[in-house]
Amino acid sequence: MKIALTGGSGGLGRAITVLALAQGHSVVSIDRVAPTDPPEHLDFSFVEAEMSDYDRLVEAFAGCDAMVHMAAITRPFRLPDHVVHNNNVVGSYNALRAAVEHGIMRICQASSVNAIGLSYSREPRFDYLPVDEEHPNYTEEAYGLSKWICEAQADTFARRYEGIRIASLRFHWVVPGRAKAAEAYDQADDEVNTHLWAYTLFEAAARAALKSLEASFTGHEVFYIVAPNTTAEVPSLELAQRFFPGVPIRGDLSGHRSFFSSAKAERLLGWRHDD
Repeated sequence: MKIALTGGSGGLGRAITVLALAQGHSVVSIDRVAPTDPPEHLDFSFVEAEMSDYDRLVEAFAGCDAMVHMAAITRPFRLPDHVVHNNNVVGSYNALRAAVEHGIMRICQASSVNAIGLSYSREPRFDYLPVDEEHPNYTEEAYGLSKWICEAQADTFARRYEGIRIASLRFHWVVPGRAKAAEAYDQADDEVNTHLWAYTLFEAAARAALKSLEASFTGHEVFYIVAPNTTAEVPSLELAQRFFPGVPIRGDLSGHRSFFSSAKAERLLGWRHDD
């Protein structure tokens, strides 16, 4: 499979590239900056492009069988809200539209746990725990809104193009190892509770992206891609009682289990974070 990969020079893009090449795929990496350490592989090529340059994307996607869209501004507040929002929304639309222009029907795009409002909200708001794909949307800032709209755009393409398969993967903070996430999210306090003490490993996120291209569903589906355990030393039920009193518990929060359910990804993608 020849994969067009946007954001290929980023951390997750590099992880996807390494895994895809190891699995025998070809990768066309597309980014605004060249990779610092590109793989020396006959099945790897790089195209410098901005996501706002639609014609350049169409050119770069030529001959590809699948598309993985990872390019985005990944955090708010470092840039003005309108820059974060417009970059992510336009980039996602251009990637989806350029893909279907070439008849590419296998698509994966990076979404975020923040698509429903979470880490960057003023206060946490949950209807139930653990959170799954049916949870309502309470976004209140530009980054989360951009990811919610990216998913809505995928719904639109799925209605328009029969046989298309789009997976929107809701990652948490993607890190090389659990220890890095624990440095930031191991405290049981109000500074951390909006993050729900969660994380996703690079390797696990890369596997989810590639598995989504081979999955058998059609249309657009959203998946939480999150580690099954928290970074906190305090057990999950105790955290729930302390920080989210009155929020119904609808799933298993025994031990240090995650406040996110990735059961849908396990069921439809055959993916598990710790495989």
